[in-house]
Parts: sequence; structure tokens; C-alpha cells
Amino acid sequence: MFTKFKKIELLILVLVVVLIFISEYYYVVLNNPERALFIGLWPPTIIGLLIYFNLKLKK
Repeated sequence: MFTKFKKIELLILVLVVVLIFISEYYYVVLNNPERALFIGLWPPTIIGLLIYFNLKLKK
């Protein structure tokens, strides 16, 4: 299943999951919604950049 992914792509996906958990930690445990929101906005941005660069490389 994961053989189609490059190692760097898997690393980026793991980073995205870690960032989501960090954001949840700031929101739930530390009760800091502003920082949680700031960190929570990075995963979609990183995934969007990953998609953009993959599409750019295919052309």
C-alpha cells in the first residue's frame, strides 16, 4: 500500500499527523485555542504544497 509513496512523502504525512496531535494537545490540555488554531492551520497547507509539487513534477 505504501510502496507508491516516496520516503519524503511518508515523512511529511507523519509530520502532518504529529502537528494535528500537537494542535489538539494545545487546545484540550493547555487550553490555548489561539496557538492550537495557528498550529492546526499548518497541516492543510503542508498537504496542499505536497499535492502542488507532485502535480508540478508530473508535467
